[in-house]
Amino acid sequence: MGGPAPLPGSRMPRWLPRAMVLALVLIALFQLGSWAFHELTGLLINILIAFFLALAVEPAVSWMAARGVRRGLGTFLVFLGVLIVTAGFVTLLGSMLAGQIIKIVEDFPEYLDSVINWINTHFRTELRRVDIQEGLLRSDWLRNYVQNSATGVLDVSTQVLGGLFQLLTIGLFSFYFAADGPRLRRTICSVLPPARQAEVLRAWEIAVNKTGGYLYSRGLMALISGMAHYVLLEILEVPYAPVLAVWVGLVSQFIPTIGTYLAGALPMLIAFTVDPWYALWVLIFVVIYQQFENYVLQPKLTSKTVDIHPAVAFGSVVMGTALLGAVGALIAIPAVATLQAFLGAYVKRYDVTDDPRVHGHRGAGSGNAGPGSGERRTLADRARRFWARRPGSPGPRREDTEDTEDT
Repeated sequence: MGGPAPLPGSRMPRWLPRAMVLALVLIALFQLGSWAFHELTGLLINILIAFFLALAVEPAVSWMAARGVRRGLGTFLVFLGVLIVTAGFVTLLGSMLAGQIIKIVEDFPEYLDSVINWINTHFRTELRRVDIQEGLLRSDWLRNYVQNSATGVLDVSTQVLGGLFQLLTIGLFSFYFAADGPRLRRTICSVLPPARQAEVLRAWEIAVNKTGGYLYSRGLMALISGMAHYVLLEILEVPYAPVLAVWVGLVSQFIPTIGTYLAGALPMLIAFTVDPWYALWVLIFVVIYQQFENYVLQPKLTSKTVDIHPAVAFGSVVMGTALLGAVGALIAIPAVATLQAFLGAYVKRYDVTDDPRVHGHRGAGSGNAGPGSGERRTLADRARRFWARRPGSPGPRREDTEDTEDT
């Protein structure tokens, strides 16, 4: 005998297994996409940096291309010039730094003796350099520090190799973006309707102008910073003042967040070899100048060259740092300036009324005018125009006009 017949409606709907399989597939695709995006975040950031670098060299490459130089050769010459200047500066700075470190190591015993004598004189102690050296050699702290430093050499080497690979990746992508800029624009525009093509080209042009303006402002601030620090270092008679001034200007402006501290550390180190008190004076000057630059110089120059409000510039740097770290801080201002200029072309604006409240003050007689005074005047004007348009009308009576104005 057969079992009981299934109740009506108890059978599983045919669409339910397919819906479950589709939901599982979508979840798997989402997980796969999230994993791929997480793994490729570093590459995407490098491509973003390369794109803005290509926008920065675009005017120079276009200028050479307009004079008959092929874009590939022009891009190569621009990058070669930047590479030669950078390599020369790093070589000169490295040789100077190595010489100063050797001098510090050689003169360190004298500095240590002077510090010990000062402590013995003011605190009436009997410290000796030999006792301090023996204590350091017997301490577990120094032994652990040496072991950790030996272990960290491999980590530093790995980070250096990774940094060189990132620089190579950024350089290659930026070279292709700059050399094949017209082809890249044609490729993007080929999949868009004509109206959208015009918008893309306009956005590209705005991005080039804003990125160039941002680099111009940074270069101007680097020049001002370098000159100010050069004057200080010359007054203190610190050696290699021109090179140190260029170092401070470039590093403080083009390395976000930690650039100020890296820029000020080297002049302090060199000044310490001349006189330890000079290092303190350099530190004080760096801190004061940094506050002047952050609150006075940078907002004004950025707002003029990039054409954004100082508060927006500051907020964009904060948001860029929170999203992408140092890279976000570097590209935040040109990105926000580009977006603001692009959106400004499509935002409809109206003439602002001459109401004194727009200017932040009350005009004469504004306190006597009620909230409906403007409306009453408008109604009276409409009544006059209505009677004037009526053919053969003698016009409104005075009583009617007065009644209309009081309405």
